[in-house]
Amino acid sequence: MRVKTGTVRRAGHKKILKLAKGFWMTRHKRFKVANEAVLHAGQYAFNGRRIRRRDIRRLWIVRLNAALKGFDTSYSVFIKKMKDNQVELNRKMLSEIAINDPATFKAIFTSLK
Repeated sequence: MRVKTGTVRRAGHKKILKLAKGFWMTRHKRFKVANEAVLHAGQYAFNGRRIRRRDIRRLWIVRLNAALKGFDTSYSVFIKKMKDNQVELNRKMLSEIAINDPATFKAIFTSLK
């Protein structure tokens, strides 16, 4: 007796078509087109997660640079002083401190002399 793939194939196709729900034109109706669209969408999502991390880091740096304008110094000089003094606060925490608690940020900056 031979085995046919009827139910398994249908389940696989339904899974892809469910992922392609809301796609444009035949991309949500036909399996072959939907499968390609889902593969591309997955790749875009993967790349997008890395781009988002890059963008968030850039935002932290911009915020730090803006906070440091009041101290007449630049971001690069500040980071160099942080490394020289072996202060291991990351950019995310520094930007949060700069926004939410300027007094503490000033204390961190003055301790770096």
